[in-house]
Amino acid sequence: MAQRKATAEGKDLKTDPVQRDRRRERGEASVQRIIDATIDLIAEEGLATLTMQRIAGHVGSSNALVVFHFRSKENLYRAVLQYLSDQYDALWATLVRPPDLSPVQRLMGALECAQRFSRLHPKWVSVFVVFSSDRKSMQIYNEIGMPNDLAYTAEAREFLVEIARTGGYGDVDTDTLAESLNYLVHGAWFWDHLNPPEGRSDVLRKTMLMLLHQAFPRHFDLA
Repeated sequence: MAQRKATAEGKDLKTDPVQRDRRRERGEASVQRIIDATIDLIAEEGLATLTMQRIAGHVGSSNALVVFHFRSKENLYRAVLQYLSDQYDALWATLVRPPDLSPVQRLMGALECAQRFSRLHPKWVSVFVVFSSDRKSMQIYNEIGMPNDLAYTAEAREFLVEIARTGGYGDVDTDTLAESLNYLVHGAWFWDHLNPPEGRSDVLRKTMLMLLHQAFPRHFDLA
């Protein structure tokens, strides 16, 4: 009799959509706490000494729970980098891809995206820097982060091409300019990771505007 009751209760949990939704929400919240804790630890300590046990301790959970969700540290790293890539892509879409923006406005949106991401989430930027510069994590970055990075650069290049075409700037090397803007962003992120700014800095914005003004003086002001 007791066995039948237990079996019935188990079936109820499997078939009750409210219970399933609650379990899924708890699972998703647990996964996010682990990802957030991993971001904190990587930003503060790097990857060399990071273990699943350290992550579990930072979350305040058991090591078994971390393993249950991610199986391995590599899977966890992939989840962290995918999460950060998704956050940047969402911000890029908000600032760069709305309809009816001009190429100049889209480039200004790309500039704002890089600066706002760094200002609001310095730990996220630090994790990007660590993944892209650590030999052990380079493969993961190349699989997840690099394709997005190349896509943003290609997208920015199209804006530059359109400005050059419509503005009559026939001597602008848009390929080099797009790469230069990308390098400026990565350079600023590396600098902020190694030398955390005490307050708001406009160095990245001013430097990118100087470069754009030099290429397209009628379209970009230095103000």
